[in-house]
Amino acid sequence: MRIALAQINSTVGDLTGNAEKIASFAKRAEVYAAEVVVFPELAITGYPPEDLLLKPRFIADNIEFLQRIKKRIGNIIAIIGFVDKVKKDIFNSAAVIYQGKILGIYHKIHLPNYGVFDEKRYFKAGKGFSQYRVGGDRFGVLICEDVWEKEPVHILNQAGTQIIFNLNASPYHLGKLHAREEILKKRAKENKVCIGYVNLVGGQDELIFDGRSMIVDQKGKILCQAKAFEEDLLLCDLNPSPKICRKRVKGIVIARRATESPPQVKAVKAKTLSQEEEVYSALKLGLGDYVRKNHFKKVVIGLSGGIDSALTAAIAVDALGKENVAGIFMPSQFSSQESLEDSSRLAKNLGIEFKIISIEELFESYKKVLAPVFNNLPVDVAEENIQARIRGNLLMATSNKFGWLVLTTGNKSEYSCGYATLYGDMAGGFAVIKDVPKTLIFALAKYRNRISEKEVIPHRIITKEPTAELRPNQKDTDSLPPYNVLDRIITAYVEKHQSGEVITKKLSIPDTVTKVIRLIDRSEYKRRQAPPGIKITPLAFGKDWRMPITNGYKG
Repeated sequence: MRIALAQINSTVGDLTGNAEKIASFAKRAEVYAAEVVVFPELAITGYPPEDLLLKPRFIADNIEFLQRIKKRIGNIIAIIGFVDKVKKDIFNSAAVIYQGKILGIYHKIHLPNYGVFDEKRYFKAGKGFSQYRVGGDRFGVLICEDVWEKEPVHILNQAGTQIIFNLNASPYHLGKLHAREEILKKRAKENKVCIGYVNLVGGQDELIFDGRSMIVDQKGKILCQAKAFEEDLLLCDLNPSPKICRKRVKGIVIARRATESPPQVKAVKAKTLSQEEEVYSALKLGLGDYVRKNHFKKVVIGLSGGIDSALTAAIAVDALGKENVAGIFMPSQFSSQESLEDSSRLAKNLGIEFKIISIEELFESYKKVLAPVFNNLPVDVAEENIQARIRGNLLMATSNKFGWLVLTTGNKSEYSCGYATLYGDMAGGFAVIKDVPKTLIFALAKYRNRISEKEVIPHRIITKEPTAELRPNQKDTDSLPPYNVLDRIITAYVEKHQSGEVITKKLSIPDTVTKVIRLIDRSEYKRRQAPPGIKITPLAFGKDWRMPITNGYKG
């Protein structure tokens, strides 16, 4: 059996565009003489459709588009994810289509309701399984979480199923691919079935879908794997071993079509990516899709001479093209000559539009207007944040005037501790590196220079000590622990939910651990007002993180 896994980039709510893409990939698969083509979970609606699922018209329209697609499916079996409705209930579903007819519909049984998933909010769980026979080969259909549970694969195995097609919209984070591969190998080996795992690819708000669809044989060997972070049509010839049917499930027979010398296909495997290459690819895809799918044309970044804005600008150029990126340097009396030189050099290296707008006059005006209110109180963080807010205001002004999307430049280490200014450096439309720890920021900057084989991000930006430059001689370490220490505490407390007591035993710095935890807890109200950003860690601030703002618990 020649199968095709259609790893497509769908857009939530774009039923017309998604349907056209499905029909196009199905046609390509048929040209390659594939007998089955499989699409990702909820391919018609895009994933996750969230509260669009509460709109009856949206559900009806998605079913109507499935009916249109089926008329375009010819001599190939197409398995397509969509939302089915039975009476008042809706289901996360897969339709099996052949020669213009829907032969069967499978309803997802195990609905995830953790992390970024809210499927029980919308869907009813399915109850039954179906099996399809093409010639002497039997296949079954499961959707995403179903394969992570033992029972669905076991039931299909007992029914003599040789191939299971698993439709997925599995979001990316570091380490996710290994977890997927291990569970698929385990299910395939323990049940002696082949598994065709097709995953969505693309960016959807803060989520990234990395693709990397794969086919695993009954011995648990990965036969082939699709590209990472790109659309792909993965083709593979399978010769599954015959199996004895020990338990009956609903079955449908599909006549195998005769093919004359189908074109040869070569089993391919995606190259292994380093951590830096993987994360950089995810950030590039996420930003590119966010900008394009929301119909922006150009982005603007406040360049500070620091590593965060430099990396953000490099990612933007790689995702959108240098002609679609602008950088603005906004010096104050505390800005160093080095920062101006580094920002200017970065912009020149990237080939982007570069503007300088001084904030000194505006800052003096603010201080003059506020002098009667501040009543000669000492200069402190209030004056520091005024500078950040002036810069945020100027960036938003260019956004309004030219229709540019403002990219914020805060990283996970800063957002965790509230080391960011509301309506200042947090002002913008999209936070590209919001989930990237500072220690990884440095690694990504070095990686970006390596792949270009020249110094795109100036060396001094990477090596100089981080500073906000909002007061004389300011350094980040005036307010925060060294980033290599801070990031370890954040990972333990935020991503692993470890207590301060457990973290202290590991790090033996109780005062520092207590300080960081208090900063994280106190900064929730700020994070709730931050723009969306790309998730790359197992637990990001956003869909994963739902802590109360008003919170008296000290853990």
